Amino acid sequence: MIPNVSKALSWLEARPNILHGLCRGIERETLRITPTGGLAKSPHPDSLGKALTHPWITTDFAEALLEFITPVDNNIGHVLAFLRDLHRYTARHLDHELMWPLSMPCFIESQDNIKLAQYGVSNIGRFKTLYREGLKNRYGALMQTIAGIHYNFSLPIEFWQALVGVKDAESGKDEISAGYFRLIRNYYRFGWVIPYLFGASPAICGSFLHGNARHLPFEKTAKGTYYLPYATSLRMSDLGYTNKSQSDLKITFNDLTTYVTGLKQAIKQPSPEFTKLGIYNKDGKHLQLNTNILQIENELYAPIRPKRVLIGDESPSDALLNRGIEYIEVRALDINPFTAIGIDEAQIHFLDLFLIWCVLADAPVMDERELNCCRTNWNRVILEGRKPGQIIGVGCGESMRPLKEVGQILFDDLIRVADVLDVSGNTRYREICSQLIAMFENPDLTYSGQILSPMIEQSISQYGLQLAKTYHQQLSNEPYEVITETEFANVRHTSISKQFAIEQADKISFERYLKAHIG
Repeated sequence: MIPNVSKALSWLEARPNILHGLCRGIERETLRITPTGGLAKSPHPDSLGKALTHPWITTDFAEALLEFITPVDNNIGHVLAFLRDLHRYTARHLDHELMWPLSMPCFIESQDNIKLAQYGVSNIGRFKTLYREGLKNRYGALMQTIAGIHYNFSLPIEFWQALVGVKDAESGKDEISAGYFRLIRNYYRFGWVIPYLFGASPAICGSFLHGNARHLPFEKTAKGTYYLPYATSLRMSDLGYTNKSQSDLKITFNDLTTYVTGLKQAIKQPSPEFTKLGIYNKDGKHLQLNTNILQIENELYAPIRPKRVLIGDESPSDALLNRGIEYIEVRALDINPFTAIGIDEAQIHFLDLFLIWCVLADAPVMDERELNCCRTNWNRVILEGRKPGQIIGVGCGESMRPLKEVGQILFDDLIRVADVLDVSGNTRYREICSQLIAMFENPDLTYSGQILSPMIEQSISQYGLQLAKTYHQQLSNEPYEVITETEFANVRHTSISKQFAIEQADKISFERYLKAHIG
């Protein structure tokens, strides 16, 4: 069952000030689309700046897949206002294009229409595009047009000082990293609550399947929408951000050394499947960076990642090994279709509560067998989480309990965390708990429960386009809150200058650059 966290919660309630200074950052992806709802084929707009060097507005896999990045912030209202300003600026500067408001993509007639993200002629720019070429050839381009929200979260040093007695982040890196891995293990055990509450992709456009309904028992509408009646997040299913070739990796989350060892092994271990693909085609064109299971460490698909800001050319794993975990990246959030910016305050409040609970709750070490049991739970919720009487595994199959019951027990704890975070008469965290716990009583209140009917009635294409137009008009007409047009213009010009400087500074050939960076 859910671990008994009463003692840890009492400890927290006696020290409410140690949670002041929670830090958050948001990354939101969204496809650029045409006024008729098709995938935009145009280059990344020059009016937004250069995707390679812009700190706030870049691209992910596809040239049409925008990514907005906020700086680290300890104020929820400010980080959301910053994110909304990025959307406002983009809406004003798109040339007759819109931003797709859903996680699963719009109608895509052919994968040939999906242009890889371009980052200029520098070695690092070409490297980034070639990595995406490898993703396309390994998994197909369609999977890479799926959009999500990444939520970056860190606890203040005062929390770690009180919890594990560290002096500072540098000398206490091992203890802090161990605490974040405890959070991650509990996230794997109970994080299915995120797609249950906030999953918003219970249906997909038929063009995503290209006539292949896979193994899932889809129901189909006359307007070409495929759906599962009780699904929450098809984005998180094996239709989306999963990778079967990675399922045999021996990557666990028990300590920093074994995690990094597993990750480094994956980027050095050849894959029979990708070896057959080869590095070059018959014309000598690059097909992928290498033939290993992972081309680079970022290719590891996971619903949560330990992270560290990089210095220079160091790899993510070296950064973690050298200086410990700085923050965690939650990757299980679908785009919230009920807001123009893809995420709202209620979700942030919940994530704060849940992640704090995860770091406080006891989290025994997790072997590969239990990790697979956790994935089974996640898949059950992803594909049929709203099914009446749905059950969830406790432990590693030792017992099965009603999902509703487990969720309600979890929220009994989260309410106590909420009371610690609610200060000066504010009751926002507790109010959010009351709103969300109702979703266990009535699954139709979940995001997927609310969105499925209009997707079926209107088709995903029509529904998404309607929302895109509504949000575009809203954002275009709203005033900026925290960033001015002048500041946006300055950052844009700086991004252009920086990319030019990078391109001028290259002194070696691309082949030598590749050899230096991937061997």
